[in-house]
Amino acid sequence: MCRKNTCQKNRGDQGAEDGGWQVYLVRCRDNSLYTGIAVNVSRRVAEHNSSAAGARYTRGRRPVVLVYQESVSTRSAALKREHQIKKLPKTAKEALVRGM
Repeated sequence: MCRKNTCQKNRGDQGAEDGGWQVYLVRCRDNSLYTGIAVNVSRRVAEHNSSAAGARYTRGRRPVVLVYQESVSTRSAALKREHQIKKLPKTAKEALVRGM
C-alpha cells in the first residue's frame, strides 16, 4: 500500500506541488452531476468514461462530459472546495456550470 502523494506521482500527476489541483464537475448520462478533484482533469474524465479507475458512481452513468472546473492552490484546498460543492443543492451546482 502506498501513500497518496506517492501513488499520484507514480500515476503521472505531475504538478501537484505547483498548485495544479483542479475541482471539476462532470455531467452523467442521467443528467446528474459528479464532483471530483484531479491534477490532470482530462485524464481523469477519460478514466470515468473508460476504465475501472473511474468512480463507482459514474461507471453506470457513462458517458460523462466535463462541464465545470476551477483551479485551486493545494490538494487540501481542492478537497475543501469539493466538499463545499458537494453540499450545494443541484440548482446551485447548475448555476456554477452556467457561469463557466
